[in-house]
Amino acid sequence: MENWSLVSLSVLLVLAAKWAVSFNSYSGAGKPPMFGDYEAQRHWQEVTYNLPVHEWYLNTTENDLNYWGLDYPPLTAYHSLLCAHVAKLINPEWVELHTSRGYESPAHKLFMRATVLVADILIYIPAVVVYCLYLVEGSTKKKVTTIFCILLYPGLTLIDYGHFQYNGVSLGLALWGVVGLGLGWDMLGSLAFTLALNYKQMELYHSLPFFCYLLGKCVKQGLSGRGLLLLVKVAVTVLVTFALCWLPFLSDSHQVLQVVHRLFPVARGLFEDKVANAWCSLNILIKIKTLMSTETQLSLSFVLTLLAVLPSSIKLFMKPTLWQFKLALVNSSLAFFLFSYQVHEKSILLPALPVCLLLSDLPLMAIWFLQVSTFSMLPLLLKDGLLLPYVVTSLAFLYFSLFLLSGLQRATDEQLRLQPYHALFSSILPCLPRFNLGRITKWKFVVSVVLMACLSLGIVVLEPPAQLPDLFPVLVSLISCSHFLGFLLYFNLLQLSEAPARRSSKKSN
Repeated sequence: MENWSLVSLSVLLVLAAKWAVSFNSYSGAGKPPMFGDYEAQRHWQEVTYNLPVHEWYLNTTENDLNYWGLDYPPLTAYHSLLCAHVAKLINPEWVELHTSRGYESPAHKLFMRATVLVADILIYIPAVVVYCLYLVEGSTKKKVTTIFCILLYPGLTLIDYGHFQYNGVSLGLALWGVVGLGLGWDMLGSLAFTLALNYKQMELYHSLPFFCYLLGKCVKQGLSGRGLLLLVKVAVTVLVTFALCWLPFLSDSHQVLQVVHRLFPVARGLFEDKVANAWCSLNILIKIKTLMSTETQLSLSFVLTLLAVLPSSIKLFMKPTLWQFKLALVNSSLAFFLFSYQVHEKSILLPALPVCLLLSDLPLMAIWFLQVSTFSMLPLLLKDGLLLPYVVTSLAFLYFSLFLLSGLQRATDEQLRLQPYHALFSSILPCLPRFNLGRITKWKFVVSVVLMACLSLGIVVLEPPAQLPDLFPVLVSLISCSHFLGFLLYFNLLQLSEAPARRSSKKSN
């Protein structure tokens, strides 16, 4: 009973913080003619409620795809339809076809914010609680503090409750997938992740680890016995779930192709805005988008992404344990963010989810990554008028996570698992003295936080030079990208060298 009281208190505190963020501005507030992501979500409710299913993804006289046309999988559309039915009961003007475009009012804002809160309460928050209670080893205090710190992560709060999206739905479903596999409920895990993939196609960032873990487990159990049976069960679960989600579109192959075309808009280019990935950073020196054709950009991003995810995927396939699975989720999603085609700033939330799952194991590195991921979205947050909630939530997360998880105290070479770096340096320069990498890492963390704070202040109070109007967003992108490349190296070395985690063995199934 005491455990649940502590969990309930933690969840209520976080919900209060999230709801406080929701009182602020949102994407595109009062900015016609396109407004922003808030209007996109409202418009999808309008479209799904008023038009037949076969017109949702088609450009028609009633559905102008150039005005926030649906570009997420069917499960998002069904969610929009459900919200639209509730909206219709409250105020039909909110989803009136055509005339509701750009609709803004305090009552509608309250409704839209409430839909995010309800989705979190039903999907994301229970997944975090169950994961921490059953898959995080340690005392009750450790489990509860991990719940609190994961839910307090500012990046997801600022995007869903500030900017306005429903990332908690897809990330929550993906986390239910992790919980399912971690507890040995492979069918439930496969079902949950397939639903996540059918809610947002960006969940492809996590797909290779799910595939390699399950396939590796099947091979380990023997493809002529239990392993084959498990493989068939998982395959049937995935195929049936996909079929049910896409059922209204399967009668017409043109419909299916149109939905796929909407989900993967190649024409948008390699990247948009100043995203903190490799292509945007490299584009400062080499104008990739100008010098290369779209086909070449696609091929190059595909090859580099594949090369980046291959080592961790092979290691996971060879050793399908929960610890390897979590590290592979980080490495795969981070590689996709850095090197794949058509990446948005908000896509950093996909690597952030598995990093959250490492808060109890590697608190300093996880806290550091999560702070950088929030900082990387600063230009977008400023555009939405979310400076104050950005500062408050970032400082709150930094303070509570470092204090409750003893981030700076648990930072020795052994606790940070930096042995692979010692081995790497020794092999390259055998005469090099053995450095205290734990202490160096702590100082790098402090310098990094100070640098992010200074640049956050600078981008607000300083005017960029007239000849370099995008100076500050570019600096945010470059600094964040350099951090992410360092984290990709760290987590890959950690996974490939793996000194086995104590908790993994009993969960390897």
